Amino acid sequence: MSTVTPEEKLLSTIGLCARARKLVMGTPMVTEALREGGKSPVLVVLEAADTSANTHARLLSKCTYYRTPLYRLPVSTERLGHAIGKSGLVAAVGVTDAGLLRALTPHLALCEPCVLS
Repeated sequence: MSTVTPEEKLLSTIGLCARARKLVMGTPMVTEALREGGKSPVLVVLEAADTSANTHARLLSKCTYYRTPLYRLPVSTERLGHAIGKSGLVAAVGVTDAGLLRALTPHLALCEPCVLS
């Protein structure tokens, strides 16, 4: 019997958000969703650990300006992409549902907070 690590639980919850279609995927889409707001605004941004300095600065700037929490995940872009069902690398995702954010909150203790609203 295998035990599930806290990191795997975090990725599983992010995958649940993706299956519920309450996730904005990719840095360009996340920054656009932050800027537009709209019916379902981004409530929190989750960034992979191995993003470039430019990507991190871009996300940090947008999240600070729009007062959206930003957390740096302890996983690579490859693992984040795999968790949400993508075959490629995914640098950042944004959660748009408050209920799923509540499910994700206990797992955010693993993450490095970059911007807190």
